[in-house]
Amino acid sequence: MGKKKWRDRNKGKGTDESWLIPYADIMTLLLAMFIVLFALSDVDAKKFKAMAQSFNEIFSTGTGIFDYPSPMPDDEAKGLDPQNKEHIRKKTTEKADKQGKNETSNSAVEWRELKEVQGKIDSYIDENRLTNKLNTSLTDEGLLVTIHDNVLFDSGSARVRPGDVKVGKEISKLLEMNPPRNIIISGHTDNVPINNSEFASNWELSVMRAVNFMKILLENENLDARWFSAKGYGEFQPVATNDTPEGREKNRRVEILILPFSVKN
Repeated sequence: MGKKKWRDRNKGKGTDESWLIPYADIMTLLLAMFIVLFALSDVDAKKFKAMAQSFNEIFSTGTGIFDYPSPMPDDEAKGLDPQNKEHIRKKTTEKADKQGKNETSNSAVEWRELKEVQGKIDSYIDENRLTNKLNTSLTDEGLLVTIHDNVLFDSGSARVRPGDVKVGKEISKLLEMNPPRNIIISGHTDNVPINNSEFASNWELSVMRAVNFMKILLENENLDARWFSAKGYGEFQPVATNDTPEGREKNRRVEILILPFSVKN
């Protein structure tokens, strides 16, 4: 009777299978976990580094994995190897050293050519017995030719004396160079104030002396005016003391600065 009553009481009721849902979830999670663990255990370390590098490029430069058919080009992937990095570093250093040597070599050629120009001008000075009027020197800026003002100008005047125009024309021939170089003509005075009908200051006098002398040089059709410029410094760049007549005489001058070919004025 007991068994029959139990069957009658549960007749029409199915077996409770609600436990299958959490069981299936657990099994799915376990399966996913094992797949991930398996995948991690079989990863290629080199490809993993390449992938990491690609993601880094995506966030830093906007390029990376989507720019290539593979996570990273083979050549760049090789660059991750320390030996390859050292090789690239050596190549870069060698290239820089080579460039530096070339620049040094070119600079040496330019200064040698300026030395040749200096030799020609010095020969002209010796032949015309102008050693106490003109002199040359190689400076850090270039070849400097100094002409004392009494060679070209009367006191307080910016006009080159007619008898001294020949000196400017002879110097212009010595400035014919191939390739041409930038040339700066600068005027300088002593510190004795000037105030005549033509000039109100030494600065104005120095500017006009430089310009007028440059005009004589450029009468030579073989010289290109585009390579020339004129400046006036007044008494503000003395080469000697202004306390003596001899010092003031040295400060009154016109300078021709011939720059190396690589230098622009």
